[in-house]
Amino acid sequence: MVLALTVCGIVVALVVVGLFLFGLRRRLIQRSGGTFDCSLRWDVAEHGDQTSVNGKGWSYGIARYNGDRIEWFRVFSYALRPRRVLERSRIEVAGRRLPEGEEELALLSDAVILACVHRGTRLELAMSEDALTGFLAWLEAAPPGQRVNVA
Repeated sequence: MVLALTVCGIVVALVVVGLFLFGLRRRLIQRSGGTFDCSLRWDVAEHGDQTSVNGKGWSYGIARYNGDRIEWFRVFSYALRPRRVLERSRIEVAGRRLPEGEEELALLSDAVILACVHRGTRLELAMSEDALTGFLAWLEAAPPGQRVNVA
């Protein structure tokens, strides 16, 4: 009986510590400001002129502006380093669309999908309309001499 209570207490303590570290990580990422919720689908296969619209491949995350880069962090991770880094000068916007089919279940309810190419890799970013407006403004605000491709 004592052993069972001890094991249960250790399990509860580990869960509490894990949740605390999870929240602390998110706070550290958002501390510097300039963050927004952003789902990412990396290396999207192209089928003719239309990308695949199934709900697979989306990862929920937080994006953070850092100078001329966007740092993207997975929400469900303990890593303090960004999972992906997108340079402003290497992002080409190919178009935007609303979620279709199973994507509506995989993404936040107000999401808009932005199809992009970064260093030759097709990717999609899903974010709110307000975050999209800020992202496109950030792309167009590139310093003189940098090329920006916004469709």
